[in-house]
Amino acid sequence: MEKLYYTIGEVSDLLGESTSLVRFWSNSFPKYIKPKRNAKGNRLYTAEDVDCLKQIHLLVKEQGLTLEGASKKLSAQRKKVEGRVKALDSLKEIRSQLMEVKKSL
Repeated sequence: MEKLYYTIGEVSDLLGESTSLVRFWSNSFPKYIKPKRNAKGNRLYTAEDVDCLKQIHLLVKEQGLTLEGASKKLSAQRKKVEGRVKALDSLKEIRSQLMEVKKSL
């Protein structure tokens, strides 16, 4: 079962980035990422927010785009970027399963 909300620490672990970078990206892309706040003021991200952060991570860290370039690409080709992120996630999952099989041999 998927969680309703993720803390900024959980999101940063999923992306492999620092919490300050996740915070910066969520402030830089308010059109796409709208974290909720709990009573203490901590950011809580939905699954959609996490997917969008994965897309931003792909565009900025792996493809080398600037924040402005990533914003333009998300506006123009959101479905294409989303499909690529899902494909990469699937490949990573397959790789981890294959590594488990290799360990058991």
